[in-house]
Amino acid sequence: MLEKNYNFSVSDVKNIEKLIDDDNLQLNHMVLPKGEGLPEHYSNSNIYMLVIRGNLSLTLDEQEQHVYNAGQIIGIPYHTKMNVKNCDEDILEFFVIKAPNPRNYGGI
Repeated sequence: MLEKNYNFSVSDVKNIEKLIDDDNLQLNHMVLPKGEGLPEHYSNSNIYMLVIRGNLSLTLDEQEQHVYNAGQIIGIPYHTKMNVKNCDEDILEFFVIKAPNPRNYGGI
């Protein structure tokens, strides 16, 4: 078998899971109920957020907050201050692709 199979949770409970962490990229899956979010941090690679369901509230650097809906992909450059939240009633589910893998940025 040449391919690898990766599984992710299908629950509505808050979950942040690292699915793939190889030389090429890092892939995370996140589920955030209303009012949940991530600690403010700086992107440690080029980031692509794929919104699967719900609405992702995102503040980058000093910009105003923007809301992204299911079916949208958000590209975020390396070393951008990020604040990610779910401000809506619906469950927020999204994937985060980091390419290249953050470890390729020299020890981050």
